[in-house]
This record gives sequence, C-alpha cells and structure tokens, in this order.
Amino acid sequence: MRPLADTAHVSATLDKAAAENFPVAPVFLPRAWRDGLTAVYGYARLVDDIGDGDLAPGGHDAVLLGLDPAAVDDRLAMLDALEADLMRVFGAAGVPPRHPLLLALRPVVRAHGLTPEPFLALIEANRQDQRVARYGTYADLVGYCELSANPVGRLVLSLTGTSTPERIRRSDAVCTALQIAEHIQDVAEDLGRDRIYLPAEDLRRFHVTEAELAAPSAGASVRSLIAFETERARELLDEGTPLVGSVHGRLRLLLAGFVGGGRAALRAVTAAGFDVLPGPPKPTKSGLLREVAAVLRTAPRKG
Repeated sequence: MRPLADTAHVSATLDKAAAENFPVAPVFLPRAWRDGLTAVYGYARLVDDIGDGDLAPGGHDAVLLGLDPAAVDDRLAMLDALEADLMRVFGAAGVPPRHPLLLALRPVVRAHGLTPEPFLALIEANRQDQRVARYGTYADLVGYCELSANPVGRLVLSLTGTSTPERIRRSDAVCTALQIAEHIQDVAEDLGRDRIYLPAEDLRRFHVTEAELAAPSAGASVRSLIAFETERARELLDEGTPLVGSVHGRLRLLLAGFVGGGRAALRAVTAAGFDVLPGPPKPTKSGLLREVAAVLRTAPRKG
C-alpha cells in the first residue's frame, strides 16, 4: 500500500491539471483512457516540475528517486534519476519504479505497449531547458517543441489506439501550437526564469529588446511581436484541426477540447490587446466551450 504522504504528494501533482488550457482526462472518456491519460499527465507534470524547479519543498521527490533531499535543487541530477526510474517502468527484471507517479505509469505502459521514446523526449526537453535559455530561430523553437510537446499528442493517439502517420502529423501541429500558445501567455513568467521562447530573429524583426519584455506592460513593438506569434500559432492549430474530424465518438470530443483550448488561449491573448507582460491572459470557461463547439462544427470529417 502506498504511504499516505506519497498519496497526498501524487494528488498535489495531478491537481495541477486544473490550470491547463485544455482538459487532461475529462469524465466523459472511458475509464481505461482516463487512467492512461492521468498517468501520462502525472509523469509529464513531474518532468516539467523538475525542469522548472517547481517541486514541492522538502526534497521528497529527490528521496523518492533515491537521492539525498538536497539534490532536489540539482535539476540535471534529478532528471538523470528520473530517467533511471523510467527505465524501471520498461525493464523486464521486475524491479519496480521508485516514484509513485512512475509506478502508476507502469501498468499503462504494459497495457498499451508504449515505448520509452516519447517519455525520454520529455526528459530531454527539460535537460535542454537547463542548457538553452534563448532560441535563435523559429526552426530552433519548433525543434524544442518536438521534444517538449509533440510526444504528448503521440501518446494520446497510442493510448486510444488511433495512431496513423497522418494523425501523428496533424497531432504534432496541434501540440506545437499549444506549446507556442503557452510560451506566448507566459512571456513574463519565463523571463523570470531567464528564458525567452520568442525567437531572437522575431525580436530583431519587430525591434524588441529583452528589456522591453521585462516592462510592466507591453509597448507597440512588443504587441506587434506577440500578434505575429499568435497568428503563427493559430495557423498551426488550423493545420492540425483535421485530426479532430478523423476520429469518432468521445475521442473526437477530447481532441476538440485540445484544439479548442488552444484557440481559446490565443483568443484571450488577442482580447488582452496582445499585452501578455502583466501576466498570462486566460480564457474563460464559456470562451473555452464556445471554441470547442466551433471546432466540432467545422472540423472536416473523414472516414
């Protein structure tokens, strides 16, 4: 039986799903899908929390991964320990993972025949966050999204047994768009971590300096830059939207939630006049529902 402290720790991590732009494991899905999506989200959230330094205080996660509590502040060491624990999920020797979030992941991996690659990519994205604080080009940023976002969409397709090359391509477009939308919303927060995910080539194009990104509110140049990035993310979402029409039933509704969540986030940025510096513009629940409904109405059906 899992200790009560570990149960509370896991719940605190999973509760962060409520703050996402899109539903993680909504109740209308079959129980097996919800369990799988929740386990994958818990893993992805843990990886990001390690990479961002957002773990709960006290070093409990370090202890769970077999490290000294003081190691919780050594993000690369924590990511290495997490990767070692991930290999226990996929190992055939019967040695169970140490961390309860990875222990919960193991039956999902086995039930769906998942492979290590997408899980390893998420760890590598967070290693990259420790080494790379600026992105020179849009292509560089897309390369980062291939590690940090696209594996999640591919896992959703694998968990629901719907992977095809075309769906993977559309899913990658949606996931990259969702990641860029999050970067747009979180410019101020990311800068506080000394990270800028707006490509340097775009900052130069719009004559925006890093000092302007640190201002309390955005001037005209910053707003023009954010409007440009918002439109680019919207075009990516449009490219990926046919994914919704390629599936049926409750999965169609889930994927519409992802796309609609991205559109609602971008609409909130637009409604804020592209001024994201005071804090991340967030969509309302009614705005999210309207966008999801619009996706369901307009996504072309196939098959």
